[in-house]
Amino acid sequence: MSSEDRHTMMVYDDPPDERSLSLDEASSADDSPNQTRICLEGTNDSVPYIGQRFATHDAAYDFYSEFARRCGFSIRRHRTEGKDGVGKGLTRRYFVCHRAGNTPVKVTNDSKPQRNRKSSRCGCQAYLRISKTLDLGIIEWRVTGFANHHNHELLEPNQVRFLPAYRTISDNDKSRIFMYAKTGISVQQMMRLMELEKCVEPGYLPFTEKDVRNLIQSFRKADPEDESIGLLRMCRNIKEKDLNFRFEYTMDSNNRLENIAWSYASSIQAYELFGDAVVFDTTHRLTAFDMPLGVWVGINNYGMPCFFGCVLLREENLKSFSWALKAFLGFMNGKAPQTMLTDQNMCLKEAVATEMPTTKHALCIWLIVAKFPSWFNAVLGDRYNEWKAEFYRLYNMGSIEDFELGWREMVNSFALHSNRHIANLFSLRSLWALPYLRSHFFAGLTTTGQSKLINAFIQRFLSAQTRLAHFVEQVAVAVDFKDQAGEQQTMQQNLQNICLKTGAPMESHAASILTPFAFSKLQEQLVLAAHYASFQVEDGFLVRHHTELEGGRKVYWVPREGIISCTCHHFEFTGILCRHALRVLSTGNCFQIPERYLPLRWCRSNSSSMRLLPGTLNDQVARVQLLRSLVSTLVAESAKSKERLETATQQVSVLLSRIREQPIPSQDTRGVSMHGSL
Repeated sequence: MSSEDRHTMMVYDDPPDERSLSLDEASSADDSPNQTRICLEGTNDSVPYIGQRFATHDAAYDFYSEFARRCGFSIRRHRTEGKDGVGKGLTRRYFVCHRAGNTPVKVTNDSKPQRNRKSSRCGCQAYLRISKTLDLGIIEWRVTGFANHHNHELLEPNQVRFLPAYRTISDNDKSRIFMYAKTGISVQQMMRLMELEKCVEPGYLPFTEKDVRNLIQSFRKADPEDESIGLLRMCRNIKEKDLNFRFEYTMDSNNRLENIAWSYASSIQAYELFGDAVVFDTTHRLTAFDMPLGVWVGINNYGMPCFFGCVLLREENLKSFSWALKAFLGFMNGKAPQTMLTDQNMCLKEAVATEMPTTKHALCIWLIVAKFPSWFNAVLGDRYNEWKAEFYRLYNMGSIEDFELGWREMVNSFALHSNRHIANLFSLRSLWALPYLRSHFFAGLTTTGQSKLINAFIQRFLSAQTRLAHFVEQVAVAVDFKDQAGEQQTMQQNLQNICLKTGAPMESHAASILTPFAFSKLQEQLVLAAHYASFQVEDGFLVRHHTELEGGRKVYWVPREGIISCTCHHFEFTGILCRHALRVLSTGNCFQIPERYLPLRWCRSNSSSMRLLPGTLNDQVARVQLLRSLVSTLVAESAKSKERLETATQQVSVLLSRIREQPIPSQDTRGVSMHGSL
């Protein structure tokens, strides 16, 4: 604080009799004219003094507040005398130090939770009293009492700014905070952005992170009924602008919003192509509104998450989950996914079995593993990490028999016979262990890498600090951002030079058809295939690693029909041929991967830039698949003789010229691109 302010404190110290000043005993212009003179001699316009005049009591408060800031304390309004509109109206006001008075004794109530808030009040006697005067018909407020003696330490300038009275958020800053909140960025990021905008040092904004959090919380604390009405109004507004936007909701017996689900036009289009494997994540909640949140997500042909739909539920029970799944099927024109991954929820398990009987239901392994520390850390102690490694080994077992045998040995080794979590996991093993799931297509969604991508995507709009009425719009912003980021990553993948590692014709053939993401998965298998030996047996081929003397995988191949299968079920599980099948194809002088083992969902023609109308999507995809088949057959037949090859080349050149002459409708300008796969 300044030397002048410290001098002022001495001038206005206690009277000579060393009595503590009270609000009633302090000096006043009416009672102590001599003291008024002394005060005037030791002050200037920046320090309150007896007889000082103000046009309004608010002006007096602002003046005293600024003085208090310089001295190292803050003030608050205390008692008043008189009342506006009654008699002479308000005649006197008291402003006191923020530490004036004593902490009131709270009456405890065992039935209600008590807030353990500490009080800063210590009976400080510093104050300013103003009285209303009428001089020549003009109303003024005059300082009639002032004491600046404090019984506590005053704060330094770099500390006083943290007092609540001086932590203010302007209307402009509030608007920016609300805008930032809708983007989903953290409060820390908001603070840093505003520090940069205002060119202030970190930590020197006129408000703190806590103030921003409280502001956002107050913005979100709205009447639930009003929020529900606003949410439905928002959905209807989106529907008016986009007829392909879909939403469903239910109301309870009191006409309050119970459940609501929605999906965007781009999500429905993406589901047509990539809705074969779906994650239904119901582990998140909108904390501010205490509502469970469910999100349907998949993976596209470039290995990136794609959003299919969203649902808010009041309760997590069988009825709610069944309604949600029915609504989702309605959005997707009744098309159920081949597989669906969910959390370990028995109500959800029953709902999937009822509403999607043809869908293979499985449990997300990463959601199960996330619970292991709380389940087994205390039980296993130092052996926890050893047990976890053994669990992963069993999880990746090649056969059901080996898994169940290994599980029993694990239970015996770690003495987990009576552990309820182990018993529950084993009873549900067919829903999470890979030996039971490999015959079903999951598109790689069971991997840890995909779980992290999906969780990061969900957290983007889950962290958005916004009102419920704007949540649907906020999710749309996150989905649109993800689509744009996906297109950029798709472009970057396509621009990258593909490195061929084996030089095999099958590798170059696959590279021209599959997306870089899918090709990298196939290439891994091609590289590993070179380390395997194949032996022809009576009904197929036996393939095993060159270091193994027995065992291996059984591969069945019918060259004329282009059918090949392996007992490892890698293709059924991922849509990518396994090393065993590739080894047999290579041994059998097959230079191209059979067409049926290059699934359309992993091909470049299914890129995220593909924008097709929902009504024509299935027909368009079927025609592309047929064209690819015809071209593949054409190449195979033409290569049988020189004459056939010349004829085919001439006819295709003529056909290609005719196709290029045909105009492209505007809606198809971003249609199917074969990217050299024909």
